[in-house]
Amino acid sequence: MEQQTQLLTQARQFGYIEGDQVWLRPFMEFPARQVGQVKDTEDAALIYFAQRFESFRTKVDDLLARITESENKGSFLMKALHLKEQIGAYDGLGDFTALHERLTEAEEQIRTLVSRNREKNLATKAKIIEEAEALHTSVDWQGGAEVLKDLRQAWIKTGPVAKELTDDMENRFQAAVEDFYTRKKAFQADKKAMTNRAFEKYKSLIHKSEALQNSDDWEGVTAQLKELQQQWKEVGGSLPRKTANDLWTRFRAAHNRFFDRLKEHISSKRSEAKDHYMDDNLTRKRDLVKEAEALVERPMHEAVARAKELQTAWKKVGPVRGPESDRVWEQFLSACDRVFELSSLEHYIRKRQPQEGPKPPADEQYAQRVAALKDFIKYDRQEQSVLEENLGKLTDTPGNEAFRSMLQSKIRAFERKIRTKNDLIEFLRLRYQQ
Repeated sequence: MEQQTQLLTQARQFGYIEGDQVWLRPFMEFPARQVGQVKDTEDAALIYFAQRFESFRTKVDDLLARITESENKGSFLMKALHLKEQIGAYDGLGDFTALHERLTEAEEQIRTLVSRNREKNLATKAKIIEEAEALHTSVDWQGGAEVLKDLRQAWIKTGPVAKELTDDMENRFQAAVEDFYTRKKAFQADKKAMTNRAFEKYKSLIHKSEALQNSDDWEGVTAQLKELQQQWKEVGGSLPRKTANDLWTRFRAAHNRFFDRLKEHISSKRSEAKDHYMDDNLTRKRDLVKEAEALVERPMHEAVARAKELQTAWKKVGPVRGPESDRVWEQFLSACDRVFELSSLEHYIRKRQPQEGPKPPADEQYAQRVAALKDFIKYDRQEQSVLEENLGKLTDTPGNEAFRSMLQSKIRAFERKIRTKNDLIEFLRLRYQQ
């Protein structure tokens, strides 16, 4: 009953009845207008149209509440405007002026927020464009493409800007993206053309080399092949690894073919003249081997000094022909290695023995030295294993040839060290256990 009374009071404040017509009093710029008819009693009609107003006000309240709760307030702007438009024509009795003011306030807040968001979006998109345009000089194609991918996602997630700026911003961003990919496409086309030119140049150098590989013009062709080698280095370009390796293998095979034949030619010319000379060298080197092998019986400081003198003397002796050269060299090298390894062993033992007092028994001296040698051999094998592992990882490319040779040389050196230490173990057994 109380609610009915309140509605009736509200209706009489904002409306009136004239004849059998229900009228809304003028408000704002709107004149008085008929909103309905009296169908039963005047009070019932007034209460009915007051209830219609309350229904409309509920819609306004609901909308304003949703605007307050929502993060995306801009999406409610058109709904607020639509309700404002209905105020001038809605059939009800109530304070439409207050509703209009509330909707107007909400509209202004939304427009202010939208304006701020668009300014923020403008700054964000301007930064995105700046980052995209900064790629204008970049040649990091993969990295640049990743950057543009992220920028595109950021662009999509960023809200709109003012309508008068939208086309200009979109055009600038798309122009920056297209500039990068246009340059990337041109670069890849140039790279492909350069690769094709490099491939043809390499093939030309291979054909020239293969045409010369069987020539007997030793001096002239040697100069020509060296010139072709220099041209090969200057070709440049970037080819797939397998293609580059295949071309290099063919090029190197032709050169190796000629220079192997050249070595044979030189060797055959010199062999007769060198026979007597090499026989004499072999005799001298065998004498050096014999003296070096006897050094292990001399005091170590004398043996080491003499071994170094013998090495100097060895360098002054000329070459020896055939397999005997390697054999006598291995004998000399092994003899010198035994001296140096034995000297290192004795130095190691001295550092770990008391300076005063009697020497340990022979069997204990033998055990100490064998244990040390076995530790040294273990270390050498570990080092050799590391070198062999690194060698196995090398790819078969021209740039790795020098490093490959160095690793192989070090591996052979450790093999010789291990062999020498094993020989010393047998030598010490005979020395200490006679």
